[in-house]
Amino acid sequence: MTQQDRKNFLPGYFDSPWPVECGGNRRQKAANGGLYARDGVATSTLQRNDRWNVMAIRRAVGEVYIAGTMPAWSGSEPYGWLERININTLEPISESPQLPSGGHVWCGAIAAHANGDIYKVNGCYMHRLSPDCSVIKEKRLPVDQAHNGLLILSDGTIITKDLRLSGQGKSTITRLSPDSLDIIGEPMALPEGSMGRIASDQTSNGEFIYIPGIEHVWRIRVDGENMVLDHEWAPQYRTEGGNQGLSWDGCISEGHLWIMDNGDIDSLRAIYSVHPNGRFDAPSNRLSWRRPAPWSGPQRLLKLSLISGDITEIVPFGTPGGGIIAPPVYVPEYGTCITWDSINGGLAGIKNDDEGLEVAWRLDARPTMQPIVFPETGELVINDFKDNQDYLIVVDIGSGKIIDRVATGSTLANGMFLTAGGHRDVYYCSTFSIARVQWN
Repeated sequence: MTQQDRKNFLPGYFDSPWPVECGGNRRQKAANGGLYARDGVATSTLQRNDRWNVMAIRRAVGEVYIAGTMPAWSGSEPYGWLERININTLEPISESPQLPSGGHVWCGAIAAHANGDIYKVNGCYMHRLSPDCSVIKEKRLPVDQAHNGLLILSDGTIITKDLRLSGQGKSTITRLSPDSLDIIGEPMALPEGSMGRIASDQTSNGEFIYIPGIEHVWRIRVDGENMVLDHEWAPQYRTEGGNQGLSWDGCISEGHLWIMDNGDIDSLRAIYSVHPNGRFDAPSNRLSWRRPAPWSGPQRLLKLSLISGDITEIVPFGTPGGGIIAPPVYVPEYGTCITWDSINGGLAGIKNDDEGLEVAWRLDARPTMQPIVFPETGELVINDFKDNQDYLIVVDIGSGKIIDRVATGSTLANGMFLTAGGHRDVYYCSTFSIARVQWN
């Protein structure tokens, strides 16, 4: 898989290097160029806004949009928002009105469409917004549950999914028209609930959507306006009631889907134990990702064949009660998958070859976020939460050595997204603050 291949798999999106979370539907989190952090000095610009900042995307040249929700766990009504920001100061240039979420507090997502507009899912609402952040269309989704992410398919239609944990019923995949936000066909109820965000891939055999469920990973074939569940491919990655937690999103690369389990940590279970999701009668003491895991199993990395469904797994750290709040990334140029354990600490590079999976290196770090990789320069960028401060570390993918460490200024870490800025810079989103780190 080359960088050009990655760039070209963006039909349906605005012509941008990073128009959607993770840089594309395969969730490979790969950016062109590099930070060249070995030869640079980093500066960090922080903006505190007291919001739950979820992700930044890029639209036209010089345009960066940030979106999120309000961390209104109790009290005032929650809402979503979208901002276009100054790429240097991070100050807003334009901002949406308050966007209803149906009362749910959850991170949601945004994407820049080929038609030039921004689409945002937040709670149980989908919005279409203009480049100046004005609302064009608003749609309440058919399922009254917080939705976890959105992607744009190759025909420009919008796909989204509601989030459910064990024992909370079946999740639903909803597909919408980009023009009217009308629902296309019948929403599809999955055989299980689903926590992780969806990934998709367009191949010579068709376009497919991959969804991690409670016990299985599911695949849907996009057939015109229809979505068809593939009953012959549904690998089982865990057993309900076992010692492992649920999977977050998958990374599609080299004929496999790469996932980590142990994601439904105690804070997430608290958020989804109430309805509307994330709304409590009084402030909750369960909202920290540092709380012990509700299972005894260690963190696992799993490699699922997209042909046979066969699963290869590795336990990179072996510490009981592992847990994460973000998924892995596979870097084909290095034959390496990046994995970590947020609860216990630990970052690892897992070598993938004909002999199987093997730990190539480990680092003493505590990542929580969706990282970025720069294959051309061999750089991995991820956070490291240490001494109640959140840092960005740049790691050599081949050796596992830390190239640079930069303080973001944020005192809170979460599982949100890093975005490549295109000027040897990275945009960082967390609770209560955003930051831009640039190397010169």
